[in-house]
Amino acid sequence: MEKTKIVVDKEFTLAEIDKRLYGSFIEHLGRAVYEGIYQPGHASADEDGFRKDTLELVKELNVPVVRYPGGNYVSNFYWEDSVGPVRKPRLDLAWRTLEPNDFGLGEFAKWAKKADTEIMMALNLGTRGVTDALNLLEYCNLDADSYYADMRRSHGRKEPYDIKLWCLGNEMDGPWQVGHKTAEEYGRLAAETAKAMKFMDPSIELISCGSSTGTMDTFPMWEETTLTEDYDYVDYISLHSYYGNSANDTEDFFASADDMDSFINTVTCACDFVKAKKRSKKTMKLSFDEWNVWFHQIASDEDDMAKKPWRKAPHLLEDHYDYEDAIMDGLLLITLINHSDRVRMACLAQLVNVIAPIMTETDGKAWRQTIFYPFMQASCYGRGTALHVVSHGGTHSTSKHENVTDIKSAAVWNKEKDEVTIFAVNRHIKEAVTFEADMRSFEGYRVIEYTAIEGNDMLAVNDADNERVKPCEKTDWKMDGGIFSTVMKPASWNVIRFGK
Repeated sequence: MEKTKIVVDKEFTLAEIDKRLYGSFIEHLGRAVYEGIYQPGHASADEDGFRKDTLELVKELNVPVVRYPGGNYVSNFYWEDSVGPVRKPRLDLAWRTLEPNDFGLGEFAKWAKKADTEIMMALNLGTRGVTDALNLLEYCNLDADSYYADMRRSHGRKEPYDIKLWCLGNEMDGPWQVGHKTAEEYGRLAAETAKAMKFMDPSIELISCGSSTGTMDTFPMWEETTLTEDYDYVDYISLHSYYGNSANDTEDFFASADDMDSFINTVTCACDFVKAKKRSKKTMKLSFDEWNVWFHQIASDEDDMAKKPWRKAPHLLEDHYDYEDAIMDGLLLITLINHSDRVRMACLAQLVNVIAPIMTETDGKAWRQTIFYPFMQASCYGRGTALHVVSHGGTHSTSKHENVTDIKSAAVWNKEKDEVTIFAVNRHIKEAVTFEADMRSFEGYRVIEYTAIEGNDMLAVNDADNERVKPCEKTDWKMDGGIFSTVMKPASWNVIRFGK
């Protein structure tokens, strides 16, 4: 049996984790909004039409920020259609559906308050530009006797929404995007939009569009070119990446989590190159505002959109996640924690029904997908100081990856609660691994909880009636002289909490 040993020491600090690392995403796509978070007339709907069963699960996930309203949808979004007493239905060119705009900015702001979350607002820089960005910012954030601030008040909202996070478009490097730009075009537009917006409200934070994936032909030149234009005016650059197992190769699927490390490292290098070129004192932060497993429904969804366009809230991107997807999302969460010195925000895409941890039945209840639990545990116990984990152990190779560590792990120290949490995944799909953690730096700490997701069926799924994949308490561990030891089963997600 292979063995992995890690050292967790309070002196090996990496960064204070921004709670927004555990954000999510709601796009006007499929049933994310309609039948997801908003369904007047449903048995669980409150006075505003919000599904209370969905809200309860969102609160369980402890989501601090939600990106809205897109996504690809935002690149032809006319925000004025979604506010006030008269709403204008529009064709959504990104997903070939009909958007009635029954649910808009005001409704989302009200929902976000009930969900105890912050808004990350995305701007349309596809078919619109600087003027419309300023109009929306004025509507949302200004307390002045001005046209759009007065419009907000006339819509029943006296106080500003005070939205602090703004995405300067979405995936503008992608040819699939409505209003796709070259790097030079986008860099200039983002710079001028950001500059003008900060003239109006200096308190906001702005996110420049990075590459849609690390496999784009323009990556990483896109980052270098766009940041050369807007580096001085923006606070973050975005990263997007999705992972899948269409080849039915589970071991390589788990190994591909290391591709996220490479993506982050390359973007970081591009940012630091521009910093050096500009002789800037500012270090660019990263916002990984789209990430998840996504591959189950892609082919059927593309066929469905082609054959039956312009429907309201069709079933799209409703991946039914299985056991191995939960393990993979755990690996990606570990990666984000281990890069939290530069990745300050991230958004699991998405939150409800659309490639999501939460699913809803039209006439039934909301329920937890398999990926719900790793995200929930990371969000709840991954707050505090990320620690550098010193690891010694075995490695293996897969069909497309070499030197894959058997155990991928991260550790977070919550000083306020006097707790340390280790997140670890055994990436072997057939072999158990002896795991040892040297915790002697944290004198007096003991194990207060050890849970794991373990199983033999990689294709096991949850549904509205059965949670076949969820964490269970582990008792087969030892703690002797500050050394923790256990045996981690193949393809397992492990969360070990220590405290005084």
